[in-house]
Amino acid sequence: MNTVMLSLAATGFTFAMTALGAGMVFFMRRGSSGESLRRVLLGFAAGVMTAASVWSLLIPSIEQSEERGLPGWLPASAGITAGVLFLMLFDRLMPFFRPADESSVKRGLGRTALLVFAVTLHNIPEGMAVGLAFVPAADSPESMAAAIALAAGIGIQNFPEGAAISLPLRQAGMSRRRSFVCGALSGIVEPIAGVLTAAAAGHTAILMPWMLAFAAGAMLYVVVEELIPEAHIGSGHMGTMGVMLGFQIMMILDVALG
Repeated sequence: MNTVMLSLAATGFTFAMTALGAGMVFFMRRGSSGESLRRVLLGFAAGVMTAASVWSLLIPSIEQSEERGLPGWLPASAGITAGVLFLMLFDRLMPFFRPADESSVKRGLGRTALLVFAVTLHNIPEGMAVGLAFVPAADSPESMAAAIALAAGIGIQNFPEGAAISLPLRQAGMSRRRSFVCGALSGIVEPIAGVLTAAAAGHTAILMPWMLAFAAGAMLYVVVEELIPEAHIGSGHMGTMGVMLGFQIMMILDVALG
């Protein structure tokens, strides 16, 4: 099996895990405690995205930069700044992101678009990483084992990411089917990025530290600008509990699966 087909199979698995996580929305019921549950789920999404930004994106960005002889902080800092500025521009160019009436449906649409867009950006360098891992795997059993482990780890991590998109969308009033589609489609970029990277491996590896940090900046922008403030509207600490739960689950998966 050639490198491109191996990458397609591996990233197909990671996409399937995202879709499986998004499918949790079909088991969710909207009850009388909807506001508390909404804050927990928004906090959970914020926690997952924060942990993923650090362990899945920034730490690998720093490590890969240092392997190439660059200061580890340079691509990480520049990438975060570019990711934040890019999403700020994206936010500002879409008028319905900032309607005068903060309680309007359009406000929810803006948050939804930012959430899906940020997680989709985060999945692009993950797909690229899997694609690059399978380039030497075709000729080396040791590299094959490492590439499979990487794909398995990213796939398992994608499960809570899919849920972190679909569950808050459902709780905000979107239908189960549309919530599932938004969550699942955020991972479709992984097979695309993986296959393209495997086909052009010699030209993409040098960009990985910068792209990883760019995706981290975009995710952190959504967490700070949208998710955490929304999770803390109202009394109580349900939003905070959701952040802590999501952060710890994603941290454990990232560290345990290396």
